[in-house]
Amino acid sequence: MEPQPTTHFGYEQVSEAEKAQRVARVFDSVAQRYDIMNDLMSGGLHRLWKSFTIGQSGVREGSRVLDVAGGTGDLSLAFARRVGKTGQVWLTDINNAMLTNGRDRLCDKGFLIPVAQCDAEKLPFPDDYFDCVTVAFGLRNMTHKDVALAEMHRVLRPGGRLLVLEFSHVWKPLSPIYDFYSFKIIPRIGEAITKDEASYRYLAESIRVHPDQETLKAMMEQAGLEKVDYFNLTLGVVALHRGFKF
Repeated sequence: MEPQPTTHFGYEQVSEAEKAQRVARVFDSVAQRYDIMNDLMSGGLHRLWKSFTIGQSGVREGSRVLDVAGGTGDLSLAFARRVGKTGQVWLTDINNAMLTNGRDRLCDKGFLIPVAQCDAEKLPFPDDYFDCVTVAFGLRNMTHKDVALAEMHRVLRPGGRLLVLEFSHVWKPLSPIYDFYSFKIIPRIGEAITKDEASYRYLAESIRVHPDQETLKAMMEQAGLEKVDYFNLTLGVVALHRGFKF
């Protein structure tokens, strides 16, 4: 019997099948308190990071937008307001608990947009369809990031753009303070709010094993995207990568 391929789950090496199961359990656990935790962990900065992403999207009335791993729907909500009645926004996520939370939240705001539970590595959409594809804080949890990026490139129309908002590698002088906050403070907040310290320890570890800014840029280029650049936000705590399909 051939050995199972392995990948990272935080600092652990696990089989690819086990990673998918464990990531699912993380988001099943935190879905109901996900938005509260985002505000607490980032001091509200995640709202500014997402607003910057919207500003770089080029999305306007009539655009077609795909929000991959969209979770509780922050980006989908902002895009739905932009595209108007002639546009289209799809909210997708592999995790049912997160997707249900996002769908209900958008309904509460008066937006009935299409949703799909799907794997980012096997997107159920035609080639050359979307004007903009976004993935915010989701790529880090995917098993085959290269496959997911290639799929996002496939469904973009020529002239469309992909935006990847993700935790990245922080400015080095800030690293000791950032590490202390990530490994000592965030898990305690997670335990207090969600009763789940382990999921937020995984969060801190997963950031450290995620590709740095230049490596992710190269991965996007290998997936077929062009004119790839990135913006470091909050001293590199987060980076927004942008690439185009021509």
